[in-house]
Amino acid sequence: MKLSILDQSPILTGATPAEALQQTTELIQFVDKLGYHRYWVSEHHSTQSLAGSAPEMLVAHLAAHSKQIRVGTGGVLLPHYSSYKIAEAFRLLETLHPGRIDLGVGRAPGGMPNVNLALNRGKYPNVEGYPKQIEELMDYLRGKDAQNMEVFATPIGETAPPIWMLGSSGTSARLSAELGTSYSFAHFINGHGGTRAMDRYMNHFTPSVQQQEPQGNVSVFVICGESMEHAEYLASSLDLAILKIEQGGVRHSFPTPDEAQQYSYSMFERERIRENRSRMVVGDPEHVQQELTRLAEAYGVEEIIVNTIVHPFEERLKSYERLAGIFNLQPS
Repeated sequence: MKLSILDQSPILTGATPAEALQQTTELIQFVDKLGYHRYWVSEHHSTQSLAGSAPEMLVAHLAAHSKQIRVGTGGVLLPHYSSYKIAEAFRLLETLHPGRIDLGVGRAPGGMPNVNLALNRGKYPNVEGYPKQIEELMDYLRGKDAQNMEVFATPIGETAPPIWMLGSSGTSARLSAELGTSYSFAHFINGHGGTRAMDRYMNHFTPSVQQQEPQGNVSVFVICGESMEHAEYLASSLDLAILKIEQGGVRHSFPTPDEAQQYSYSMFERERIRENRSRMVVGDPEHVQQELTRLAEAYGVEEIIVNTIVHPFEERLKSYERLAGIFNLQPS
């Protein structure tokens, strides 16, 4: 099974945004050597605890600071932008790093409601035009005049980055199948219904200029500790962070496990944490291996994208290293 990484560049307690981005750079270099398959970075706007706001720029930096691992977006929020501009940005990335770039796209706003207005000069984006945008994007990436205006996305080259449609519902799965793109389900956002969405994608896939066969993966929060107790201790900070996000709280960083241990949880909050664990795999190496294998089989995929947010940063590195060991990844 292939293992990949989704990195949201989390800002940990005591760290600055600059340090979070430096950790992202260190992390890709670390996992590149361990044999991970791809490394995606996210797009989040006006979010105090995540440093990744412009993934296409971060991809350029990370691809230049790594050697073999595929680098991409998880993902660009396409309705905010011109398909032509995104195509040119990724044509440039593909020209600089041929065969290593992925273009993951989504249609979510990526932040608070006013983010829509700020990104679109006071207007809301045309989400209904998203399917047409994907078609135009696919054409532009492959050197076509998508709007019959004698306009082409340059630099033109022999290879094009594949489009991955990201989603947490069946809607994106259906559209991805119809347009013939690859599909990634965000299990770390929605722990229910993902297998049905992936089945819909796999069973209704239509071949396209991009690919002839369906290709899917699933992303999930993973915390792999030395022991079950150690993993639970590390996971407590993510439990609290997600809980506070759901409650509308504004945090400038992700809490430490000690903060989470000292927090006084209500009965309702403990139930929410239990429910949110459907989006996570937490445990020692043996347990994590079993659960990720089961998850891949349930989704019918051969690739898991791992999102690990723990405190301190060194524990993130160790968690990814343990995963590489139990799944026998081949170091570069």
